[in-house]
Order: sequence, then structure tokens, then C-alpha cells
Amino acid sequence: MSTKKILASITPDKAITLLKEGNIRFRKHQHIDRDFMNEVAATAAEQYPFAIILGCIDSRVPVEILFDQGVGDLFVTRVAGNFENNDSIASMEYACKVVGSKLILVLGHESCGAVKAACDNVKMGHISGLVARIKPAIAQTNISGEISSKNKACVDAVAKTNVLMTIERIRKKSTILKDLENQGHIKIVGGFYYVHSGEVKIVES
Repeated sequence: MSTKKILASITPDKAITLLKEGNIRFRKHQHIDRDFMNEVAATAAEQYPFAIILGCIDSRVPVEILFDQGVGDLFVTRVAGNFENNDSIASMEYACKVVGSKLILVLGHESCGAVKAACDNVKMGHISGLVARIKPAIAQTNISGEISSKNKACVDAVAKTNVLMTIERIRKKSTILKDLENQGHIKIVGGFYYVHSGEVKIVES
């Protein structure tokens, strides 16, 4: 459980380390034995999460669980395809500028359904708009074989490109976050989660 004192001692690099260590515990079945109701009580009046994660809605990517974090440790915003929008950027600005979180992690994942939809150019209601947000990553990815949801290598390559492009757009759209990063107060990094192994690999761009 992150407290005000703990948050003050955490650097952006330390925040990355905390996530890496938590993911190792998750994969090794060495979860911290937490009293969640005690954490609920302890964070009722205030919260000091050390990181904010922009993840996908995929049910196989439960962010707090795969990083073995407790109540009050992470801000989490999720949207299919883990790309930024004005609301998620506002959430990041609140987390980092107001609360003092030290890290923004854009977390993509293997076999992403939203990326598959973009590769197949799905047109269906509001999904069409979501697909349009991801399709630029297809154009920026070196793809071997057909552009299709059936091509796993294509889907995962586009998902990784989408993470990196999302990071760059966050920097361009938010002078607050860009300035915080330039001043060394935060880092904005990417991650890729492997649904078959439970491993998260961090990518610093």
C-alpha cells in the first residue's frame, strides 16, 4: 500500500522496479499476503498511487493482480486497444501533477482483440471509431504476411507499435506530462503483457 511517505521516496525508475518485481511475484505464485480490508480502511481518506497504467479492457489483463499490487498502489484507466483519449490524459495529469505519481505505463498485450479488429478493418457501430484510432499503428509496423487477425505475428507487432505511438501522442498532447518527464519527475514507458505466460516486458522509449 503506497502512502504519502512511501510515494515521496519513490523515483520513476524505482516505480518501474516495483512493477517488475510485482510481476515476478505474480508469475512465481509468491503474492504478498495482503489484508485488503485493512488497505481499504487505510486509504479511505487519501490515496498516493505510485503509478498510473493505461491498459486494455481485456479480462485476461487484470492490472493490479499481474503486478501484485494492493489497494491504493495504482491508478488504472482502461480502454479497448489501450490508446489515449482526452479523459485518460486528464487522469494522467491528475495522477502525476496533483497526486505525485511517478510513472505512466501504457500496457499493451498479446492477442489483443481491438488490434485484431483493426487488422480486419471491422466496421460496427462505435467499434469503427475505435478501429480508426489503432489503424495508424498498422501503417507504421513492418508486417510479415497478411494483415489479418489470423496472423498472430502481425497482431502482436501492431500491438507493440500501438503502445509506442500512444506514448508519443501522450507527450505531444499534454505539456504538463511532457514537462514533468523532461524535469525527471516522471517517466512514460510502455509494456507488453504475454497472456500465455503472465510476463510483462517493460519498454522505455
